Amino acid sequence: MNWQWIGLTVFSLTLLPAGLAMAAGWAPARLRARLAPVRAHGWGLLALYAVAPLNALPRLTGASPQTSLVLTAAGGIVAVAGCLSAGVARLATDRRGVR
Repeated sequence: MNWQWIGLTVFSLTLLPAGLAMAAGWAPARLRARLAPVRAHGWGLLALYAVAPLNALPRLTGASPQTSLVLTAAGGIVAVAGCLSAGVARLATDRRGVR
C-alpha cells in the first residue's frame, strides 16, 4: 500500500503540473523547439499521468480485484492512446519540415 501512495504522490507532483502547463500551451523556451506541438505533447503527458490514479486508487480504496483489473487495463489503454497521440503529432510536425 505504501508504494501505491508513493507512486501516486510522485506522479502527481511531476507529471500533472508539467502536463497541465503543456496542455495550456506553455513550455520552457529551450524545450519549445523540441516539443513543437506543445499542446499535443501536454495531452499525451496527461494521458500518461492518468495511469497512476487509475491503477492506484482502486487498490487504495480496497476495491474488488475485478474492478482493479478493469481500471488498470483502462489505464493501459489511455497510456497507449497518449503515446500514440504524441507520436502522431510529432510525425505530422516532422513531415511538414518544422523542427
